[in-house]
Amino acid sequence: MKKKIINMLELQDSMNRKVNADWRNAGFEWYRAIWMESAEMLDHYGWKWWKKQEADVMQVKLEVVDIVHFGLSIRLVQGASQDSTIEQIAEAIAIDFEHPRTTADVRTNIELLASATLLDQGAHFSIIAGIMDHLDMAFDELYEVYVGKNILNIFRQDNGYKDGSYQKVWGGREDNEHLADVLTRLDCNKASFKDDIYQALTEIYCSQCAA
Repeated sequence: MKKKIINMLELQDSMNRKVNADWRNAGFEWYRAIWMESAEMLDHYGWKWWKKQEADVMQVKLEVVDIVHFGLSIRLVQGASQDSTIEQIAEAIAIDFEHPRTTADVRTNIELLASATLLDQGAHFSIIAGIMDHLDMAFDELYEVYVGKNILNIFRQDNGYKDGSYQKVWGGREDNEHLADVLTRLDCNKASFKDDIYQALTEIYCSQCAA
């Protein structure tokens, strides 16, 4: 787990630097993104007693992945201020994942995450792990989707996303769909997993552009 978390931290730093080279000192409110995404997660799960709702578990899981992006950013900023190594940051996060804080149901677990985040503006991976328990979401599933989304975001930036020249639809399919196909073919336990994703996306993108 620690090795995978190190990969995630390195990817998060890489993505953040593409947006702002000095992102650690930019004063971004990562905590605000977490509690806002928590509200969206609760909406996807459903909470209204006056109407019929069905939980969209896949969308809830995707919100978990988005929140992890922001949580990793918080820990990287904190680590820089404390002169912590990336290994030390990863070790602390791994300990959090191994000790989930689980409430009676997923809704109250989501609310716990939002309230804890607003209280200290921190990243609470133990509470995230508690939400994952309710969703039967293993760490490897989180890792696979996180790396996939992060590499896709980097790929977009490398191919003109910032200046508006990048198109998300290739050959009649959105890039998210191509990514989903790629993830089914690759082994997330390989050390080259993130590079394999980028290479596979590049091959598909170039073939579609050529066509």
